[in-house]
Amino acid sequence: MVASDLFSIAGKTALITGGSRGIGAMIAQAYVAAGARVYLAARKADEMATVIAGVDGHCVPIVADLGTMDGVRALAENFAAHETQLDILVNNAGATWGAPIETFPESGWDKVMDLNVKAMFFLTQALLPQMRAAATAENPARVINISSANALRYSHMDNFSYSTSKAAVLALTQHLSARLAPEHILVNAIAPGFFPSKMTDFLLADPETRGRAEAVVPVKRIGEPDDIGGTAIYLASRASRYMSGAYLVLDGGVVAQA
Repeated sequence: MVASDLFSIAGKTALITGGSRGIGAMIAQAYVAAGARVYLAARKADEMATVIAGVDGHCVPIVADLGTMDGVRALAENFAAHETQLDILVNNAGATWGAPIETFPESGWDKVMDLNVKAMFFLTQALLPQMRAAATAENPARVINISSANALRYSHMDNFSYSTSKAAVLALTQHLSARLAPEHILVNAIAPGFFPSKMTDFLLADPETRGRAEAVVPVKRIGEPDDIGGTAIYLASRASRYMSGAYLVLDGGVVAQA
């Protein structure tokens, strides 16, 4: 088999949550360029329109708020109205919250855990009929959960619920894999480090703080679209057909040196 076939996702159908910016948008752009049929889910239609304007291929927006169970159900129903099969689900939607330990609010805990963990599980559950319809032993369906390097090392920030939620994503990935791999639905995770996103704007917008952020990364730069796009393509392609329940740390070596 030639490499182009080994890493091909052409013709596959993908749903990417949190697809309007940051890592979700980067994965969407990579998938469309690789020939996949992509559906984006996010709260803001204008931001999704910007992503879609920058790609040449099948990319359909679905306005959805995954912070509530009603929103999770609505997204699953909306997708089912478009497609009967789903080859790739990228659970990327997420939130963070920062506050000192003495004043960290319950609302900040609940918001982050609900979106980053609860919605991930229940959206995967709701889309099982479409993934089961797509899955075969030769071409398994894929679930790709976006965790964080913060799940594996101290973040040096007061983002208590975020790091906890992203560690839970890794545990959920293994649990879902154990349950779904026999049905030819492979579940893996990516644990990214610094990438441009709304969550990291406070670090990267200023050249001085960006320089400090890059200095702690062994490769001396932050993540770029090809880094996350290539990893997401690998986890969706035939090349990773024997991988399930695993996570790939994509952080330029930060966790390794911690």
